[in-house]
Amino acid sequence: MDGYGWDQYDVRTGGRQIIHDKDNGLDLTTEFIKVPGGAHGGSWAARIKGVPRSDRPANLKSTVVFSVTLEGLGMLSSEAEGDESGTEGSVLFQGMTQELGKFKVEVTEGPATNRYPAPVHAADKENPLDRTLVASSQVPEEALWQDKAVLFTTMKTRIDKFVASYGAENSPPPWQMFRIEHSPGPGNLHFVQKVFEGAFEFDILFSSESASQDLTPKFLSSEINKVTDSFASRFASVLAPKGHFKGSKYEKFSQSLFSNLLGGIGYFYGDSKVDRSYAPEYEEENEGFWEETADARGRHAEELEGPTELFTSIPSRPFFPRGFLWDEGFHLLPIADWDMDLTLQIVRSWFELIDDDGWIGREQILGAEARSKVPEEFQTQYPHYANPPTLFLIIETFLSKLAAPNVSGSKAGSQVPSLVPGIQSAHIENHELAKAYLRVLYPRLRKQWRWFRKTQTGDITAYDREAFSTKEAYRWRGRTPAHILTSGLDDYPRPQPPHPGELHVDLISWMGMMSRSLRRIAEFIGEDEDVSEYAKSEVAIGRNIEDLHWSEKEGCYCDATIDDYEESSLVCHKGYISLFPFMTGMLDPKHKHLKKVLDLIEDPEELWSPYGIRSLSAKSQFYGTEENYWRSPIWININYLIVWRLLETAQAEGPHKTQAKRMYTSLRKNLCENVYNQWVETGFAWEQYNPEDGHGQRTQHFTGWTSLIVKIMAFPDLETGDGVGHDEL
Repeated sequence: MDGYGWDQYDVRTGGRQIIHDKDNGLDLTTEFIKVPGGAHGGSWAARIKGVPRSDRPANLKSTVVFSVTLEGLGMLSSEAEGDESGTEGSVLFQGMTQELGKFKVEVTEGPATNRYPAPVHAADKENPLDRTLVASSQVPEEALWQDKAVLFTTMKTRIDKFVASYGAENSPPPWQMFRIEHSPGPGNLHFVQKVFEGAFEFDILFSSESASQDLTPKFLSSEINKVTDSFASRFASVLAPKGHFKGSKYEKFSQSLFSNLLGGIGYFYGDSKVDRSYAPEYEEENEGFWEETADARGRHAEELEGPTELFTSIPSRPFFPRGFLWDEGFHLLPIADWDMDLTLQIVRSWFELIDDDGWIGREQILGAEARSKVPEEFQTQYPHYANPPTLFLIIETFLSKLAAPNVSGSKAGSQVPSLVPGIQSAHIENHELAKAYLRVLYPRLRKQWRWFRKTQTGDITAYDREAFSTKEAYRWRGRTPAHILTSGLDDYPRPQPPHPGELHVDLISWMGMMSRSLRRIAEFIGEDEDVSEYAKSEVAIGRNIEDLHWSEKEGCYCDATIDDYEESSLVCHKGYISLFPFMTGMLDPKHKHLKKVLDLIEDPEELWSPYGIRSLSAKSQFYGTEENYWRSPIWININYLIVWRLLETAQAEGPHKTQAKRMYTSLRKNLCENVYNQWVETGFAWEQYNPEDGHGQRTQHFTGWTSLIVKIMAFPDLETGDGVGHDEL
């Protein structure tokens, strides 16, 4: 592939996507619209267009297969006419389900400009290539997601007939051979196949019977440009690049990246593997606990649970097509600016997964299809394993937007860009609606906070540690000598060997953010008795971050462990871990240690690079070693948090205002230019970026949290003043 993805897309209206298929010599465009109306979710339509690439002949032969499946109860039947050679004109399906009501799906013939391969073989007479083929079948429901295998089986029947009739040496050309048998009728799996020569076009029209009218190709033609034009116009008012990044090339890039983030939103349903054995080894209380937990996992006490459902955005459509808890909060930050109501639906969907204890599985691998994409050893979820609570970033964003001016009941003095009035911002425009939402969500947020405090607690008193609070210390469970996957930072260096007395500075920082968020919610919805509890926790965490994790010797925040003399000691691996108190907003602009944190970030011999902030100090003995996943590469989600806090510091009164402004301006430019340049060079956004040369690496088409570049480009330009005064969240 030379690149693929949405150029413009909104989940509520539709958009345009282009696939640059180098191997097949085709550029394939799909244009998609949604049409509200009726009692069953409305109708939709898609236009499929193919054009031979410039290095291929104009008469390139292409075959296109569209599959239609039905899960669960209902009816779906093809009404295609014609004989064994196929059908002329459009193909019509009639269907009905409880959720969708009655509907029909029409696959059109396309315009008169479509061309088809000329006869070149004896088989072409009985099997004309200008016909559409439909193969209908009833398969076990668990096999529906494996339709590709079913398709090849269907094609093999036809291939065998041709080989029997003409012999292997005189078989028809591929565009005739690799076709399905025409067998329309009822079923839960249907294939529609067309063969073209040169450029082609056809439509797929889904019309709900409860809507006012059936969709037509003419209507689709009239609406497509309206959808893309409205997207561009709205993007310019909500997420337009500022300052240095104004201009068509950056706007096209930013729109594409954001569209693919939106294009990764989907609905997932199915069962999942969970180990609820609650084996005592999972408490991780003994030295050498990682060996005990490995033995416990080896007993394979997992069972299938569910099914459950999840509405979520995903990191990468082709490579990570499932929900990740720690990714989600980052995904939703740009989406919250665009469509807060959609964002809140996704947040609610995640918290509907919470169990009675307050746990949410960190990776939602729902159903057999999802499990087929995940190695077996990573499929099981464990109710004692946490993940960074990034959804609280969205709660804080929501609360800040509610405090904006020009909103009913708003607090004067706050600044946030106005959202386009309408359904996207109903919960912002209506404070009563916002309170109702938060009152429903609040008990689940509180339950998760309590679960963290119970299951991820760290030990202060057993090791005679001196701290302001004896309660506020935290340790990730799920630790091994090589990884803390639960932290999200996988192979980032930690104290060795692992010890049950460890304390993790990133986790206590996340807990501080959670306490602050819950305090703000409790204040907003009037849970006055809870406000003081969260406020005390917030203060105690801030004090304990200093008492338990600050190293005066190293000038940074560090993890803590227990040394060979059974005494608490700090282990400092300078890098992202050192910055978490800053990134989670636990350091105010006048904090006594902020200067050293800023200096660490800005030092090119430590974390600063021309392409972004390294995950680990270049001076570290572990820099670039082993898996090198979080041991040098630049990650956009963490860089976003740094940019955001630098902007806050630069705009607040304090002794570090000038330094923060300089750092913010340079880092914002470095990040955005490099991700843009790599997109131009490769056609993709990447999972991470090399700190030595800026090249994108690991997973391509990683349009999850790498799409935070869109928000960074839309941040104010402090040099020119463009955008100053707008939302900084």
